[in-house]
Amino acid sequence: MGNALRFLYGNCCKPSTEEDSGSLGPHGVSASTVGVSALAQDLYHFEITSQVPEGLSGHVVSSKKAQANWYRKLSEAWRQTKPPPKTPEEAARLVIETLKRHQKADVEGLLDFYGLPLPDTMVQVSTGVPTKLPEGVKFEMQTLPVDARAIPDGDTITVYVSTADPRESACVPQGVQMAAVRRSKARAERNYEQADALHQEIINAGYRVINLPNNEEVLARKYRIRLRGIDAPESSMPYGKEAKDELVKIVQGKCLRVLVYGEDRYGRSVGDIYCNGIFVQELMLKKGCAWHYTAYDKRLELAKWEKEARAKRVGLWAAKNPEEPWEWRKDKREGR
Repeated sequence: MGNALRFLYGNCCKPSTEEDSGSLGPHGVSASTVGVSALAQDLYHFEITSQVPEGLSGHVVSSKKAQANWYRKLSEAWRQTKPPPKTPEEAARLVIETLKRHQKADVEGLLDFYGLPLPDTMVQVSTGVPTKLPEGVKFEMQTLPVDARAIPDGDTITVYVSTADPRESACVPQGVQMAAVRRSKARAERNYEQADALHQEIINAGYRVINLPNNEEVLARKYRIRLRGIDAPESSMPYGKEAKDELVKIVQGKCLRVLVYGEDRYGRSVGDIYCNGIFVQELMLKKGCAWHYTAYDKRLELAKWEKEARAKRVGLWAAKNPEEPWEWRKDKREGR
């Protein structure tokens, strides 16, 4: 896990401004960074020293030996999470899931020590990844990491799937394959103008060469995904920006599992999206970032999750009478 932790330790564990220095948490960092960055710092130090942080015993009930056991488990969980947690909620979920068999007082004490959200303040997600494909699924895909720029609003994502995937490898157009080979050769010869022209040819065909964090280049197919069963505010509607930002926060930099049920009239793949074991539509509904799109999806659980958000008046439901996006689009089409 070294690289992820070293990055956070080197870049996130310091007050960013002089104003921050007056509100330092127990790790000498500002209140705004005491969560994920401090946990990363302490995990990094634990791997080197096998020592848990000073002061933790004042927040938990178990012994130092037990605390060391937690940090071993958290280090392993952090290592397996790609990319590692970036937000307080992601870090809190990792702690809660990893230590779910430990005492509640210890888990909550550890979260409090890092200033991370406690379980009762977080949206509880109830659905895991299906162990078998649900009825109606046409196919599934595993995406490459999602770029935030590929998310135009709260219910649409552009993703890329590696052509090394068996389902994709059999249907790559010959022209795209040839262009990819020629582009690689042009880059090796430092003929970047020709390489860029060939890449544009690849893009026009619905593919792209993706640069992965390890500097590996992957030829990938483009898919536009419409999140099945929800309808988020359009970007120019009230709460449209917030809905988009929430979806970005959930999926940015993550590899997604997408279960595709079909295509809509705009050529988008309509599917259920899972991110690190979380059903994305469930989270968007429970956070009040979308409506249940009953015209196209009758699932009772989606209606229940929307009802929960309405009752709590979270997200778009904080407004008294939010306008439905399908009605807004209808008015726009009719020029009202």
